[in-house]
Amino acid sequence: MGYIEKKELIGNEGMVLLDMIRRLNRRNATDNLLKLIVKTHPADMAWVFRHLSEQERDEVFSILAQTSQVGEFLSELDESIMVTLVESLTPMFMADVLSKMASNNAVDLIEALPDDFATNIRKHMEKADREEVDELLQYHPETAGGIMSPDFMYLNEELSVGEAIAKVQKRSEEKKMVFYLYITFGDGKLAGVVSLRELLTNPPHRQLKNIMRTNVIAVTTDMDQEEVAHVISQYNILAVPVVDSSYILIGIVTVDDIIDVIREEATEDFLQMAGAGKDREILLKSTTENAMLRAPWLFASWLGGVMALLIIGSFEEELSKVLALAAFIPIVMGMGGNIATQSSTIVVRGIATGRINMDDFFKLVFKEMRVGVILGVLYGGFLGVLAYFGYAEPKLLGVVVGLSIFFCMVMAATVGTMIPLVLKRFDIDAAIATGPFVTTSIDILGVLAYFMIAKFFLNL
Repeated sequence: MGYIEKKELIGNEGMVLLDMIRRLNRRNATDNLLKLIVKTHPADMAWVFRHLSEQERDEVFSILAQTSQVGEFLSELDESIMVTLVESLTPMFMADVLSKMASNNAVDLIEALPDDFATNIRKHMEKADREEVDELLQYHPETAGGIMSPDFMYLNEELSVGEAIAKVQKRSEEKKMVFYLYITFGDGKLAGVVSLRELLTNPPHRQLKNIMRTNVIAVTTDMDQEEVAHVISQYNILAVPVVDSSYILIGIVTVDDIIDVIREEATEDFLQMAGAGKDREILLKSTTENAMLRAPWLFASWLGGVMALLIIGSFEEELSKVLALAAFIPIVMGMGGNIATQSSTIVVRGIATGRINMDDFFKLVFKEMRVGVILGVLYGGFLGVLAYFGYAEPKLLGVVVGLSIFFCMVMAATVGTMIPLVLKRFDIDAAIATGPFVTTSIDILGVLAYFMIAKFFLNL
């Protein structure tokens, strides 16, 4: 099912499901509600919970917690909702739930919980489960080690194809199955990879080391999750092995994990570019929390507005002589801010998808500068003509307006391209360059240039 089709399903059938759950809950029809929950996919239940009130969530969750799908449901929930629900459960109950979950999902859940509660849960876990979780917790959550699954299929290179098939059949239920089997040698070092198709189409007596591909694409435990996503996307693979510094195979990252990463990173970038912070769950925050998260990012706009006000105030005498200058201030500031946002967005997107090579820094800047020149000539010419015929005096007003638009758009395209690239060069998230920061700086520079050009040409 495609993405659009899935969204349509949520929009239509999702609302029907939401209404049914609410109605059954109001009637205290526990048995019917339980049957409906069991038949519903955990991801759809997670969507429903976003639209329930706090009281409804507590009541429905008390029933859902009796089912075997509670672990998968919790891993699908938005973090803030999940934490609130889990804190009402006992550490012993949660330890049992985590033991039935995939290790990487269990770790994600533990990391989201308050430290004291998470510690109590781990104390109640079986030793083997706790050690597996603790091993994954040592990695940063946004690295390959933090998102990998340790439950994967690996085989020794000395095995024959027949022996390998027997092992796959025996271990398939307990391991995360993908279409690749990773081949190891010695103390678990990665040697190669064999697809399930290759395994089934080779003679039973042939050894794995004679049919495996040795040019394996692998990532290290400390690689950033965005880079891992780029690797999987670039090479069109369903999973990538994760190795430590000794090239020992310790886990895999699958494409379903990467889809979550891409969605999370894209959401963060969009929020930062819009100047709304980077909290992916901002829609679930209260009004006060929402305002507090966005306030610091808007400070740049406020400060820029004050500075632009001071600049305009310093040219008060010039404005009093030519009132027509005031009419074009919003256009000069708006055109510059818009093209700067466009350039920044294009560059940030290019960096995120790996399409931008930082060695081409000046080439990229000059390309966007040329775009600014073309658009500046086009819109500067249009607005200059409009100013010339719209205002009889002063005669050079059209020249002032046209040159100002031209200069502002060239400068905005250049600055809008440079700032994200410079931030990337210093290993700072380029997404923070857009939104209020770039547009505010362009507004200040644009209005200053506008009045300086006016003062020069109009002899004010």
